[in-house]
Amino acid sequence: MSLGVVFPGQGSQSVGMLSDIAVEFPLIQEHFEEAGATIGLPLWKIVCEGPEELLARTDVTQPALLTAGVALWALWQSKGGQTPAVLAGHSLGEYSALVCAGSIGFVDAVRLVNQRGRFMREALPQGEGAMAAILGLEEADVTRCCSEVSGIVSPANFNAPGQIVIAGTAEAVQAAVENCQNAGARRAVLLNVSGPFHCALMKPAESDFAAVLGEVEIRMPSIPVVHNVDGKVAVDEADVRNKLIAQLAQPVQWIACVTTMMKEGVDTMVECGPGKVLAGLFKRIDRSLSVANLGTLGGVNRALSSRSE
Repeated sequence: MSLGVVFPGQGSQSVGMLSDIAVEFPLIQEHFEEAGATIGLPLWKIVCEGPEELLARTDVTQPALLTAGVALWALWQSKGGQTPAVLAGHSLGEYSALVCAGSIGFVDAVRLVNQRGRFMREALPQGEGAMAAILGLEEADVTRCCSEVSGIVSPANFNAPGQIVIAGTAEAVQAAVENCQNAGARRAVLLNVSGPFHCALMKPAESDFAAVLGEVEIRMPSIPVVHNVDGKVAVDEADVRNKLIAQLAQPVQWIACVTTMMKEGVDTMVECGPGKVLAGLFKRIDRSLSVANLGTLGGVNRALSSRSE
């Protein structure tokens, strides 16, 4: 068995996440307390009690999900979980992967994604952008439906065959959704997100984010990390930085990431974070993959009992 560990991104958060695990394993709360102190937020209280609107704000969601992934990884390691051959993360989850691979320090990463979230939130006024999931259309058809719209809209997440997310201005996304429906999409659903991520509208955030990233020490990962922008492993520290900056306004090539992991021999995936979003995508990409989730106490116990060395 060759293991890959993956970390989810925004949309996987929920009020109360990991609370059942934290009762059994104090290191979960300890990670959130450390992260919260770093950015001046009662992060564990927000995760446990909400309100949901605050947890969903991108500059809060990002450090919360990063911490969730890193805390679960620390738990996995402390209980003798198998060392993976490769890591990856979906969007924000890529930062969790880099922390767990020793490329970025935890405190640095918490501060970094909090600021990343703020820059992304400020790139466009609330409500002016949108994202939508398009189900049942080929990549070329979705791309064409977007290109036929006047205004900014483009594919943002290539999540799985027949599941592509688009992002852009609210009006352009709505027009592209109608085009996709007319082209035969099985479903086209507007997403409840705080901004149009991974498209050209995030370009204004790049320079501010690059300046902040430039102050953070980056080391080469001790475990290979597959990056979203191209489905490849970085060749050096500068490449890691460039890929993280590019990720803001370029689509998440998740199919390519998973394909790369499987070419490295990975046949088993552990989703290290709340929810089961990535597990659902794996079923669409390749049903032969074995998948485990660490988002609940039961999931942690099952994964450790079946996959420990």
